[in-house]
Amino acid sequence: MTNPQTSGLRLIWVYPDLLSTYGDQGNVLVVKRRAEQRGLHVERQDVRSDQPIPATGHIYLIGGGEDRPQRLAAERLRRDGGLTHAANNGAVIFSVCAGYQILGHEFVNDLGQREAGLGLLDVTSVRGGAERCVGDVLADVDDHLGLPQLTGFENHQGVTHLGPGVRPFARVRMGNGNGTGDGTEGAWRDRVFGTYMHGPVLARNPQIADLLLRLALGAGALSPLNDQWFDALRTERIAAATREA
Repeated sequence: MTNPQTSGLRLIWVYPDLLSTYGDQGNVLVVKRRAEQRGLHVERQDVRSDQPIPATGHIYLIGGGEDRPQRLAAERLRRDGGLTHAANNGAVIFSVCAGYQILGHEFVNDLGQREAGLGLLDVTSVRGGAERCVGDVLADVDDHLGLPQLTGFENHQGVTHLGPGVRPFARVRMGNGNGTGDGTEGAWRDRVFGTYMHGPVLARNPQIADLLLRLALGAGALSPLNDQWFDALRTERIAAATREA
């Protein structure tokens, strides 16, 4: 894979026509902006579901979607193979909600059947009970990642079980997370991440965007940015969630 510091950062937004229901496109905007503020040239590519997934991107972002579009996305991603090739090439992948389930071994589709995922994360998702997991979430991110408290908004009915090949992305203080009752939220291994958090999550937690950039660049640190507005949003959302709790 080419060096993004010399050739430019290739940012891939996967299937915006199917997996962009809950404003997760904001994640793409945040990563692109934070890279450009540090002087990087960014080539953003929105890849629709009728187009091949390039295997040469540096960062891939996948959002949430409804049940039928999720099934269609999984079918096409399996058939295409580009995202799996990108992961094998060392690309960074960050997925949300339906995208998170697709990266696992399997999930339950809109027909009530088990649908194969890509197997990029050692997780399996099933359908939960009648009640949806909806509302603000506060969670402590895995210490290995060195990130501040996670804030986001969950809206799902899935229950995602983690296998031994992944670590929980975070552990909830408030909210449901993976819905398993064990306090876990999301999952990650190496450069592949999954979470149920919308928000969009990278606008609420720009340090996660910086983590993705550091991994893609192979950099130990990034130049600091003025995060006044991000900090104000985080403070407001954390305070609002705490009051509601």
